[in-house]
Amino acid sequence: MTPDSPRRLPFFVYGTLRPGEPNHDAFLRGRTRAEDPARLTGAVLYDGPGYPYAVEEAGGEVSGELVTARPEAYGRLLEELDRLEEYVPGDPRRSLYERVAREVTRDADRTAVRAWVYLAAPSVAVRLRARGRLIAGGDWLARERPLPGGG
Repeated sequence: MTPDSPRRLPFFVYGTLRPGEPNHDAFLRGRTRAEDPARLTGAVLYDGPGYPYAVEEAGGEVSGELVTARPEAYGRLLEELDRLEEYVPGDPRRSLYERVAREVTRDADRTAVRAWVYLAAPSVAVRLRARGRLIAGGDWLARERPLPGGG
C-alpha cells in the first residue's frame, strides 16, 4: 500500500461540495456520518469556472468541511468524487485535480486529522499561479461574486 492509496480517510471539501453548494446534495446528502468545519494550511484557493481549486502554497489557508462518510457509502462515494473532480489515478496529465492525503485542522477542537484533499493537478496549478484569480481569505463561500448581468 502506497502512502496515499485509497484508505478510508475522511474528505476535506472546500467548494461546491460544502453544505449549501450544489454538489453537496447531489453527492453527500445522506451519505455522511459527520461534517465539521475545518482548515487546510499550506494552500490557497483560486476561482475556477464555477468551482475552486486549492493549490499548495506556504502560508496559505483554505476553509472547508471535514466530511466523514458512512462506512457503507465510502467506496462508491470515493469513486464518484474522483470522477467529479476529474481525478485519474496515476495519470496527472488527464487529471484536473489530484487526490492527496493531507493534515487538516478541525475548527471546533483544533484536532489535526489526515484527510483526502483534491488539489489542483500540477499542470493546472502552474496555470493558476500564472494567470488565476486568487480567492482572498481562502473561503469559497465568502468569495466575491460577479454581479448579475455582468455589471
